[in-house]
Amino acid sequence: MPAGTVILPHRRGLLRVKQMTKGGDAVLRQYELMTIHRPELTEGEYREKVSELGEFLANQGAVNQEADPWGKRRLAYKIDHVSEGYYTVSRFESEPATVDALRRVLSLADEVLRHKVVRPES
Repeated sequence: MPAGTVILPHRRGLLRVKQMTKGGDAVLRQYELMTIHRPELTEGEYREKVSELGEFLANQGAVNQEADPWGKRRLAYKIDHVSEGYYTVSRFESEPATVDALRRVLSLADEVLRHKVVRPES
């Protein structure tokens, strides 16, 4: 396998992703992540899930992590017959392959109603 290539699980088998490098070092980009957790969680369970998410990002090589828990808020519209949830905005820097793995983990997490990863304008 060529240097700078990462293999990620994909629904059609394994997916090879070539990482962007600059002078041999991986390029880190800034990202913002919005998550909405289920309201059935207690405040402690919610905070634990947010810290687990931070640990996952750290294990994947993300840096400059910052989580801003907004608490329980009403949703603009019902999602799965739920009208409120715990909102969190996280900011971090990572490689694009890390974001792919993060999206996969969040899409499989039962306690997460919705998530959105964006690259903020510089």
